Amino acid sequence: MRRSAILGLLFAVLVWAANVRLYLKDGNYHVVREYQVIDDRVRYYSVERGDWEEIPLALADLKRTESEAAERRAEIARDSRELAEENAAKRALEKETSRIPQEPGAYWLDGNQTRTMKPAVSQIHINKRRQLLKVLTPIGQALSGKGTLEIEGAHSATVFTNPEQEFYLQLSEPQRFGIAKLTVKGNLRIVENIVYLPVDHDVEENPTLVDTLQREMDPAEMYKIWPKDPLPDGEYAVVEYAPDSLNMQIWDFAIERKPAGK
Repeated sequence: MRRSAILGLLFAVLVWAANVRLYLKDGNYHVVREYQVIDDRVRYYSVERGDWEEIPLALADLKRTESEAAERRAEIARDSRELAEENAAKRALEKETSRIPQEPGAYWLDGNQTRTMKPAVSQIHINKRRQLLKVLTPIGQALSGKGTLEIEGAHSATVFTNPEQEFYLQLSEPQRFGIAKLTVKGNLRIVENIVYLPVDHDVEENPTLVDTLQREMDPAEMYKIWPKDPLPDGEYAVVEYAPDSLNMQIWDFAIERKPAGK
C-alpha cells in the first residue's frame, strides 16, 4: 500500500512537471507541454487543445515563464530527494527491526551481532529482611514499611564504553519502561526505593530514571530507547514495570568510558 502511494505521487509529480505555463505579457497564460522559439514566433503544444499552436514572440513573457519553470524544477528535485530519503530511512528501519527478536526481552546491537541482555534477579529489603523476587512476581503482603529493591553485586557484568548506548525492548504487554540510575551500597545495587502499605495493600515505587529518548518500532510493543544525554560512568539498568505493583523487570549494565589515549 505504501509503495503504491509513493508511485502514485511520483506519477502525479511527473504529470504536473510535464506542463508549463507559457505566460503572455498581458498576464494571461497557456498551459503547454513544451514550447520553442523559432525566429519571431513561439511554437507550443497546447495541453487544453491537444495540438501545436504559435503566437508572436513579442506577446510572450518568456522571462516569467522560465523563472516559474526553474522554481518548479527545483521543487520537483526537492520532493524527489525527500521521497528518496524517506524510502532510505524506511528501509534502514526495517533492516534494524528485523535484527531484534520478537520474544519479550531487552537487546542491543554489537556490530553485526544481536545481543540479548540477561535479566537480573531482584530482592526486596524491608525491616532487615530480604525476600527474593522472581521476574513479574509481586511481593507478598506480609512485608510492610520502607525498603529498597536491590540486585546483588556492586558492579554489573555487562559493561558499555558508549555513554549513549542504545537498547531495544520487546514488551509482552503495554508497560512503562526506562533507564534507571542505580545506587551502589556495599555489595548491592539499589534499583529503587519502595514503601509498602499493608492496610491499603498499596506499594509506592520510586526509581531514579534518567531522561531518555525512544522510538516505537514495528511490530507493535517493540521500542528503541537511549539516554537523552551521555550517561556518566556508573551503574544503570533498563527497566520495565507497571507502576506501584512491584513487578519490575531489570536488565543491569554499567557505563565505563575508556581512559583517554586508549
